[in-house]
Amino acid sequence: MKQRQCIIQSCLPEDIAFKIISFLEESEVCALGCCSRFWRNLCGSDCIWESLSKQRWPLLNNESSSVQNSDPTSEGWRGFYMNRHIEIVNGATDVVKHVEQCTRSESLEVGDYLQAIEDLSTMHLGFKDVQMFLFKPKLNVLLNLVGLHYCIFRLNVPPEYVAEALKSRKISDRQVCVKWWKLGRWFYGFRMRDEYHSRWVSLADLVTKKEEEVLGVLHRGAIHEVLRVQISFVISVDTPWFSRGTLGQG
Repeated sequence: MKQRQCIIQSCLPEDIAFKIISFLEESEVCALGCCSRFWRNLCGSDCIWESLSKQRWPLLNNESSSVQNSDPTSEGWRGFYMNRHIEIVNGATDVVKHVEQCTRSESLEVGDYLQAIEDLSTMHLGFKDVQMFLFKPKLNVLLNLVGLHYCIFRLNVPPEYVAEALKSRKISDRQVCVKWWKLGRWFYGFRMRDEYHSRWVSLADLVTKKEEEVLGVLHRGAIHEVLRVQISFVISVDTPWFSRGTLGQG
């Protein structure tokens, strides 16, 4: 059996072997590299890991990107990939812990929500990273939402791609409740009561135009006439805005 395998490998042109490897995921490349010395040498090639790195982190193709400026050639593309993967794992873990700590009361203020998205942006996560670390059914749905928001507004991933990723991870039907308070309008010199809005939405609806208003509120945050935005994942008793001591009526 081993002799037959050696004969096949010796007859297999390198360009064909590289073509085969190019269709594989990272874990599959590593598994194939464990099969024999022949495949280990090919699977450890810089050209393979350069391709895998640029597929996972498209910003590497951007010359002005801080990711690109890390000079992968100094450590080899395989070494770069492994080290960056560890950095992403640690960074994503920190974001998960931050959000979970902020949601102990089963809700998340929009400031903490947007900070989590900013942290992801600082790490230059790719679309594949979000799917690996944030689109998990076992995670809090608010973390799924953070990943969704990041993909649409920071990575500019087409909504249909995000929707497909949510569906494949079986989280598209998960729901969140978004609440926001708006400053009361002026009417003949008097300011009306502050407006309160509450909407239950699914992750799938947020990537379509069905809930474009809600996604816009989340993206803008508490600014201008919007006094406060809160996201929760359970049905809770609404507390009037004025009772929180943050704002009095005009």
